[in-house]
Amino acid sequence: MSKIIFDKDLIQRYDKAGPRYTSYPTAVQFSEEFTSNDYRQKAQASNISKRPLSLYFHIPFCDTVCFYCGCNKVVTKDRSRAAPYLQRLHQEIALQSQLFDAERPVEQLHWGGGTPTFISHDEMRELMRVTGKYFKLLDNDRGEYSIEIDPREAHGDTIAVLRSVGFNRMSLGVQDFDPAVQKAVNRIQTEEETAYVINAARSEGFKSISIDLIYGLPFQSVASFDRTLDQVLELSPDRLSVFNYAHLPELFKPQRRIHAEDLPSPDEKLAILKHCIDRLTAAGYVYIGMDHFAKPDDELAVAQANGTLYRNFQGYSTHANCDLIAMGITSISMVANCYAQNLKTLDDYYARIDASELAVFRGVSLTDEDILRREVINQLICNFVLRMPVIEKQFGIVFRDYFSREMQELQPMQEDGLIDINNDTITVTPAGKLLIRNICMVFDAYLRAQREQRFSRVI
Repeated sequence: MSKIIFDKDLIQRYDKAGPRYTSYPTAVQFSEEFTSNDYRQKAQASNISKRPLSLYFHIPFCDTVCFYCGCNKVVTKDRSRAAPYLQRLHQEIALQSQLFDAERPVEQLHWGGGTPTFISHDEMRELMRVTGKYFKLLDNDRGEYSIEIDPREAHGDTIAVLRSVGFNRMSLGVQDFDPAVQKAVNRIQTEEETAYVINAARSEGFKSISIDLIYGLPFQSVASFDRTLDQVLELSPDRLSVFNYAHLPELFKPQRRIHAEDLPSPDEKLAILKHCIDRLTAAGYVYIGMDHFAKPDDELAVAQANGTLYRNFQGYSTHANCDLIAMGITSISMVANCYAQNLKTLDDYYARIDASELAVFRGVSLTDEDILRREVINQLICNFVLRMPVIEKQFGIVFRDYFSREMQELQPMQEDGLIDINNDTITVTPAGKLLIRNICMVFDAYLRAQREQRFSRVI
């Protein structure tokens, strides 16, 4: 499953913009016609399934701004600004908990940001205490409880505190260790700071450690990124995410501080990606797909080998059987075949929560057609193989008849060597894995009708 072929000609020919498929339908289809009442009904109906739960909390605050960042964040030096936000987050936890059966266990939990470690240790303890008051957290360390870490915001006993409240997985932002790159993107972070956090996590018994890197940043080259890879491989994380930097200063104001002339050329950027893939796979990492690598014994690699991997708004996951409840500004829930997004600004969020109302402001209810296409896309993007009889049995269709148009559109991809199609299976080839988004886009019914381009390029 880990073999991957980097074909520059194919990549350049297929390198167009498209969704990342952390959901299908994508957020472009979300509508404000979907209200908090719709979400409430979906959530309460989900209790019939008795599915376990996944909780996501968005902590938006950052001490400094990283110029490449496109996340929803609040940049401030004032740590006291976290208190009123957390107060509302506690209230939202209580409001959401009323919709769900109290016996549904929380198998997965994630704090994202922003910078979750912006808040104080006491605030961390209190947030987890309130969560445990209203939801059934596991006390046997078998849940997948993860947090995003900025090593610059993890000092002293921070890692011990996080472990004590139940976290057992973490992802660390690094992006690049090169001093010139760090200065250009306003993220000065030493290897020593990063190693300190990783060593502390291992000594505290964290089960999985992931590192985030970005290629395509100012002043990067194959040689400079190779030095960063030397340092990262020395740290030996369980997982790696290597993201493509999309320079969109018209959408993300901090990116206006990055000068386009300082960015690597398209050819150099592709060369960096190829070198990164070569080095990581040579070091024994499995290419999971969509920027992600993992050691062969990591849960992501095991789930992919077993055919149980799936994607949600946090990326690849091993908990496909959970309803995802997302809390805090801009967060997106996935419950009972609907997606529901919270309000995006602090003022709007505070006003809604202060009125004792859910913070949902838009979303979408999935049709039977959406659910079918989501499953097809999920199988391809997670497992690189689609078995038509499985889809036929699950949805009561004849695959080649139902998707006759799509099968015709896949023919050029088969001729180009991206996929193999036999009687009942579509298999993504080693050369097609880097272009999995293009393959999935064939099954995206909404792209056919969509005129405005709102996605990043696939490579």
